[in-house]
Amino acid sequence: MRKSFSFVLLFVFAVAAPAQQTASPSHFDGNSWWAHVKFLADDSLEGRDTGSEGLRKAQAYAVEQLQKAGLEPAGTNGFYQPVRFTQFEVDEAKSSLALISNGQSRPLSFADDAFISSRATRASANLTAPLVFVGYGLKIPEKNLDELAGLDLKGKVVVYLAGSPADIPTALASHYQTPGERWKSLRAAGAIGTMVIFNPASMDIPWSRISVNRNHPSMDLADPEFDETSGQQIGIAFNPASAEQLFAGSGHTFAEIAALGKDRKPLPHFPLAVSLKANAVIQTKTLESANIVAKLPGSDPALKNEFVVLSAHIDHVGIGAPINGDRIYNGAMDNGSGSALVMDMAASLKAHPERIQRSILFLLVTGEEKGLLGSKYFAAHPTIPLKSIVGDVNVDMFLPIVPLKILKIEGIEESDLGTRAAAIAQSLGIKPIADPEPLRNAFIRSDQYSFIKKGVPAVKVDVGFELGTPEQKIFKDWLTNRYHAPSDDVNQPVNLQTASGYEEFTRRLLLETANTAARPQWKQDSFFRRYAAD
Repeated sequence: MRKSFSFVLLFVFAVAAPAQQTASPSHFDGNSWWAHVKFLADDSLEGRDTGSEGLRKAQAYAVEQLQKAGLEPAGTNGFYQPVRFTQFEVDEAKSSLALISNGQSRPLSFADDAFISSRATRASANLTAPLVFVGYGLKIPEKNLDELAGLDLKGKVVVYLAGSPADIPTALASHYQTPGERWKSLRAAGAIGTMVIFNPASMDIPWSRISVNRNHPSMDLADPEFDETSGQQIGIAFNPASAEQLFAGSGHTFAEIAALGKDRKPLPHFPLAVSLKANAVIQTKTLESANIVAKLPGSDPALKNEFVVLSAHIDHVGIGAPINGDRIYNGAMDNGSGSALVMDMAASLKAHPERIQRSILFLLVTGEEKGLLGSKYFAAHPTIPLKSIVGDVNVDMFLPIVPLKILKIEGIEESDLGTRAAAIAQSLGIKPIADPEPLRNAFIRSDQYSFIKKGVPAVKVDVGFELGTPEQKIFKDWLTNRYHAPSDDVNQPVNLQTASGYEEFTRRLLLETANTAARPQWKQDSFFRRYAAD
């Protein structure tokens, strides 16, 4: 367990600004941002798990900071918007998995081979079912891709490799890999469950760390309107290192499949020679958490009724299995960094007032780590009219761990909010790029996606790198060693100059969006434009 942050040595990189960066006055120095991160990531908050006392402490602190900045409450109960959840947990002592081949049963180890995912298994189930490998398991009408065509899936569990073919644009691939969209096609084809094999080429976290926390409780929104996977009886996650046993007798090997998947090449589809026997015992309970909502009113008589949203999730994953003796998953960068920015931005706009025409909504959501749940609830039940939201700027784990030379803009090609973000980056001497690693599906893995599905243009911007550079290795090492680990705490190297530069960029993007007469619009060829018409 880490000591209190006041006793932790902080390492700060003293890095000169990039030579090409344009000189401009900054409203940030990184220090106040870091002070907020230190509070949020302190051991006393115990990792800010959804519904926990630690998260409530973090939220109370955030409300205090937003009040100090002069913001107005914009929730349903002051600054709060209560959200109800159902929690799911696998009783592994009473549950089991096995593969059946030629009448012989081979047990699977939860720790080493595969585990029952409570995110996809919401009720107890006892079943035996044939397995069918469905490639990436995608049906994408816009690209005439149907990996389920010609396969008998009725009453079967589908096995798929996480990923997508290279000829599918990132936005499309990401959208159709969401659990709800994927299950629509699988349920229509008669499938009763899923088994995902993690793609070795895109695993952020090694299996050893995934497995050690495999049975951390999952959650979903309690209201039935949010049930996107009705009819799914079982969901299983499989270790790629153990996956060859799935393909025994099929005429294929997992090594073959993984090699194709690494390069995003098309995959074959075929029945497997083994069946699944699963007994899943699921325990449930209800709990409550809340989103935090505040507003800075605009000044224009008409436009002040429109809102630019600055969003970040304030929850993390709480207490988990010990790693190097530490059980508190502090979540300093994920997402203490984004939550701290929201508070710091509010303070900056009070200390350095700007005349803004539209209002700015400051949103700190709960339950992101459980599946974007707080933002999904807010987007479905916003505390302001949905049509008044012109755009969302979402900040999640922006990782100021290298000098600020590149910004990765997720959504750069989807709307003119992305175009504006790129232009602002360039004006600051920073190179804007699209996501260089589409296999990671980052565009649908954070809270901006909840707004996108309601038709709201959105971006998520991160400190970035180009492939093949030393910076790429720094980010990869961070994901392997710190992402969803106790070492994502305040005892890690952080570049405060990069953090302040990122905040300055975000401030500019918010203000220009608030003061530009025209609302952000989806590009004509954006897949997500369809949601704006709903």
